[in-house]
Amino acid sequence: MARGGIRRLIRRARARIALDRRTFVLYMVLRALVLLTLIRCVVTARWEGVAICVLSLVLFLVPALLEEGARLDIPPLFQAIIYTFIYAAEILGEIEHYYELVPGWDTVLHTINGFLCAAVGFSLVDLLNRSSKKLNLSPVYVTLVAFCFSMTIGVLWEFLEFGIDSFFGMDMQKDTLVTSISSVALDPTNQGVRVHVDGITRTLVETSSGATTVIDGGYLDIGLIDTMKDLLVNFVGAVAFSAIGYGHLVRHDGFGWTEGLHVRPTTDDAYAKEQETIERMAPSRRSRCARQGKAAEEPVLPDDAGAQGTSDAGA
Repeated sequence: MARGGIRRLIRRARARIALDRRTFVLYMVLRALVLLTLIRCVVTARWEGVAICVLSLVLFLVPALLEEGARLDIPPLFQAIIYTFIYAAEILGEIEHYYELVPGWDTVLHTINGFLCAAVGFSLVDLLNRSSKKLNLSPVYVTLVAFCFSMTIGVLWEFLEFGIDSFFGMDMQKDTLVTSISSVALDPTNQGVRVHVDGITRTLVETSSGATTVIDGGYLDIGLIDTMKDLLVNFVGAVAFSAIGYGHLVRHDGFGWTEGLHVRPTTDDAYAKEQETIERMAPSRRSRCARQGKAAEEPVLPDDAGAQGTSDAGA
């Protein structure tokens, strides 16, 4: 895509965000904070932080781009939560090190992720059945789709963390100190007997070069406990939204207060009105040239001609 096409796409995405004033204010505030963090990372030569800031700015535009390209209606509440989630996870979590400084920061975010992904799962029922004039699916089926979708996203995210840690030497799967382990790998007879080691206070790691590293506090678990904890809290979030959504469907009152998290396909009339508004807020180069050309075609009388016309009329 040409540079002009990308700029136009970004302008239209920002114009779409501006359709809701409160969402746009939140977007601009968080965007300004990300830009300030970006400048600070450039000054301090933290290039990994610079990349995260750029990624965050791109992710901020994803909801609007999805609305534009897939003709979806993402509620303002859902968009606000997405913007806040991105800022909390990428800027506060990764750059400001909240994952290490704030106990439970990662756990809270994964719980929210499970809750929101379940909401998307409920919305998929509508999105995948656009041609159906009336949906007649059982509440159990809809709930199962939402739950399974949320858990699938959670598992795929853990796959991504494991892959990045394995191939790029990162530490997305945070390690945990444990004081006891049970393993058949410690059985000297190789008979599959479980050997339990309790009360571990220090671990000594020796490399092939002879260098040693002492880990005080216990044995360093490499990501397993963190992964299982993330999946567990994702499960809690998915179950919470699924239970709420199921209750509303059984009572035949839609999604109730969770309606603000329900993504729907945009109707043709609503989409046409949005496009007209967006075109006025972020006009394309062709439309601007057309308007400028139209204005240029209108005759402009000189001052003396206007005065002469006035005198003639008076006569």
